[in-house]
Amino acid sequence: MSQGAHVLIVDDEAPIRRFLKSSLHAHGYQVSEALDGASALERAASLKPDLMILDLGLPDQDGVHVIEQLREWSRMPIIVLSVRDRERDKIAALDAGANDYLTKPFGMGELLARVRAALRSTFAAVEEPVFQTGALRVDLGRRLVTRADQEIKLTPTEYAILRLLVLNAGKVLTQKQILREVWGPNYVDESHYVRVYVGLLRQKIEPDPARPEFILTEPGVGYRLRVSD
Repeated sequence: MSQGAHVLIVDDEAPIRRFLKSSLHAHGYQVSEALDGASALERAASLKPDLMILDLGLPDQDGVHVIEQLREWSRMPIIVLSVRDRERDKIAALDAGANDYLTKPFGMGELLARVRAALRSTFAAVEEPVFQTGALRVDLGRRLVTRADQEIKLTPTEYAILRLLVLNAGKVLTQKQILREVWGPNYVDESHYVRVYVGLLRQKIEPDPARPEFILTEPGVGYRLRVSD
């Protein structure tokens, strides 16, 4: 499904753009480029790419502002690729609406895996209300959760968290995003709620809760639901 997908690279460093373009072309992607925030937004609107790879340190505006503007009218996946490695920078980008965050220097193999995951989750959300990763299957239409064909009983809160992760599969969700969507805006500072309920959810859906293979932790940031290769 990612074969031939159109990727927009937004970075003011020509060597980075050349490297990304060459690597993405070699894996069957179409590629367009933008050097700053204004041209990124213009090309996103005119070319309608399937995914954006975005640097935060742009010459005309901060990349987080680009994400905020883009999210006013587009759900296109955005993967941030930045030298900024502080947790607050990652959280700011993800809270603004980025789907993923990688720091420079980066491995091309990992970036390609993140691209595939972002594209798969986007297309899957459009195609059908049934999500599967490994032995875990979530039927949103029937509110049915199974692992290896065995039904798993979840509380309403546990199901609400899992449903949110499924709808954003492959994307990192910050604790504040989860709190806002599941408990409401008055609970965005109650981060222990998320830790407790993710722990309970893992006890039910993970084969080994101590080594989760479905709900992955992004340290200091939040959680990601794995998308099968």
